Amino acid sequence: MTSRVIPVEPFVLVVFGATGDLAKRKLIPALFQRDLAGQLPEEASIVGAARAHLHEDEFAALARGAIEEHVPATERDEAAIRRFLARLRYAAVDATGEEGWTDLAAILTPMQGRISVFYLATAPALFGPICERLGRLGLAGGQARVVVEKPVGRDLASAKEVNEAVGKVFPEERIYRIDHYLGKETVQNLMALRFANGLFEPLWNAAHIDHVQITVAESLGVEGRAGYYDTAGALRDMVQNHILQLLCLVAMEPPAQLDADAVRDEKLKVLRALKPLAPSGWVRGQYRAGASQGGPVPGYLEELGQPESQTETFVALRAEVENWRWARVPFYLRTGKRLAERVSEIVIAFRPIPHSVFEPSAGPIMANRLVIRLQPDEGVQLQLMIKDPGPGGMRLRQVPLDMSFSTAFGVRNPDAYERLVLDVVRGNQTLFMRRDEVEAAWRWIDPILEAWAASAEPPKPYTAGTWGPSAAIALIERDGRTWADGGS
Repeated sequence: MTSRVIPVEPFVLVVFGATGDLAKRKLIPALFQRDLAGQLPEEASIVGAARAHLHEDEFAALARGAIEEHVPATERDEAAIRRFLARLRYAAVDATGEEGWTDLAAILTPMQGRISVFYLATAPALFGPICERLGRLGLAGGQARVVVEKPVGRDLASAKEVNEAVGKVFPEERIYRIDHYLGKETVQNLMALRFANGLFEPLWNAAHIDHVQITVAESLGVEGRAGYYDTAGALRDMVQNHILQLLCLVAMEPPAQLDADAVRDEKLKVLRALKPLAPSGWVRGQYRAGASQGGPVPGYLEELGQPESQTETFVALRAEVENWRWARVPFYLRTGKRLAERVSEIVIAFRPIPHSVFEPSAGPIMANRLVIRLQPDEGVQLQLMIKDPGPGGMRLRQVPLDMSFSTAFGVRNPDAYERLVLDVVRGNQTLFMRRDEVEAAWRWIDPILEAWAASAEPPKPYTAGTWGPSAAIALIERDGRTWADGGS
């Protein structure tokens, strides 16, 4: 089976921070893959902008290195790489000064009439200055769009400042706040499962669902992000955006239609319905030295190079959505670094059957579960009870109906950035966050951050290579439930 390629209109994409990690690891490889698939029109151009003074052939060499490092050899060839590199231009630009802006304008002037996309792969502090200069040079009008990377602020107040600064130049309908989790194939399939099938939606409520688990676990530590991570922590880095967006897609009401504002209206209602958390509803942790991926690894403080830090590398929360559909259904949210394995999944745990007609010898009856795997092997699994084959009476066991996207469809699973960048070109905001969504998420997160800042209690330690602090186990077990432990 082959995936359908839908061409887009001619565009010019300007990547601020083009020499940074995000551009090299994600954006350049994603754009190359779309060019390889024949989705980029001949007139599409990509302009790198960064402080580094590079010649265009040096930037092309940087892009080639990114492609060779992050695109498998089986998915590239020299002719395709040369065709892609021919699209590239480069301007050395000082985001907070005046240097290089006229050079950038000179590159873009001959491309007037195309859709312009400005991708801000920079620190949030630069969003406002970059947009202000784009506006001053007359580059922000017409069909120009701006893409804002997370995090949008450090709290509600700073998020409002960022949104105000960007909003002075670009209207809301041309601002794209990106969360790459929403571009994952399985996340979008969550909407297909719910709204394109008659099987699940009638059961998608408190009468039939016992609880929901959302886990985003990483086996790696902070690696080269220690400086940023220590100013953010797991709550800001993962929960405020990725995990709350996943919760919204699970919990939202069916939109009237699948357009951007209809979907985001329903997500906003979920965020506004989140019950404020008490201290008993959270656990924060920090990893210590242990073993991961077959070898010893240092603790967070050793990786950071500082003897003291109160920054959390693990968070577990017990959230509730206070509305009729979800009343008294707990949502257990968990994320962390240096955990037992790398896995992101949503587990919809249905209520157990009210009465068993089977003899005790048949064995325990496990409640049905719908497991939506986001990574590393994207797919959907439905766990059902069946009779164990063979004579000798009725013996029950739980068996998964398992669908791996790569196996079922036999095509390469596109990276989320491949879809999201071209959605910006198309003008489709469905998978991007609206300003009021971002601010509603911070409004729920802020009291937790404030409580942690006021507390003298440090994050609870956990050994690298485990599933986090023991308190996270107690958080769910005191409700008589257990974590899925990233496995199915």
